[in-house]
Amino acid sequence: MSGTHPDAAGGPFRHPALFYRGRAEYLAGTVPFVAEGVAAGEPVAVAVPAWRLGPLRDAVAGRLGSGARRVHWVDMTRAGRNPGRIIPGVLRAFADRHPGRRVRIVGEPIWPSRSEAEYPACAQHEALINPAFAGRAVSILCPYDASGLDRRVLDEAARTHPVLIDAAGTRASDRYAPETVVAAHNVPLPAPPESAGRMPFDLGSLEASRAFAARCAAGAGMPERRVMSVELAVSELTANSVRHGGGAGVLAVWDDGAHVIVEVRDGGHLADPLAGRRPVPPDEPGGRGLLLVNRLADLVRVHTGAGGTTVRAYFAR
Repeated sequence: MSGTHPDAAGGPFRHPALFYRGRAEYLAGTVPFVAEGVAAGEPVAVAVPAWRLGPLRDAVAGRLGSGARRVHWVDMTRAGRNPGRIIPGVLRAFADRHPGRRVRIVGEPIWPSRSEAEYPACAQHEALINPAFAGRAVSILCPYDASGLDRRVLDEAARTHPVLIDAAGTRASDRYAPETVVAAHNVPLPAPPESAGRMPFDLGSLEASRAFAARCAAGAGMPERRVMSVELAVSELTANSVRHGGGAGVLAVWDDGAHVIVEVRDGGHLADPLAGRRPVPPDEPGGRGLLLVNRLADLVRVHTGAGGTTVRAYFAR
């Protein structure tokens, strides 16, 4: 696993996946990637789960000495808890701070304890990194725990990454097709439970829908700060439905024991798969609704098609 990590497709953007088994392979695949970036004078960030940060930081310090202080460290279990905020809030946030320079990032968004509800958003995130950074001088190495993750996760990683790295070496992925992964997880979400509170809304009832969601969240025992987050997310989602989704929709709110979940269904079609996952320039009006929802929620799932759009946001209790 040593050596230079190659350009993924002959262009400036590089997006290899690292399949590792155990700590030794993890460090053998990530530490040289970080060290090469520091040696080349590139800004380097490492965004991995909390339990990986300590060993990786120690190994980088052991190799680079004081040069390790140039590495930016991020706990992905916090910053990337919602996969929908990783591109704008972690990857682009770091890359955009260094315009005109090649940037190098280790980003590990998928780990074995990710839930079944979270995984589709994770897989779509990995696929959407490619169009989000196309043409930019950015290298993003994505480690995958090959001994702890399900085979389907590794199979989809081969479709979202043009280059694969493991103990046997480096090779081009002959299954690379990220758009198929986005489509595969764009499936109808199951109906809310019978116990969910429901409220149709239109332009004249936006304020009432926000108040309805706030009452449901407060009734589930959420603290005031989180109730405000639910209310703000519902405000953005329902306003988007009125503006872009046919002028009306249906709001549902329920408690699954671990989360308060809000869902907005409307008749619109969300044509841009990167909506809510890319930063919006300060001088561009609008376009921040889903971006804000991704920032507020612990998970956002979306299904969109000719028959309408459903956005479901999870708020951990």
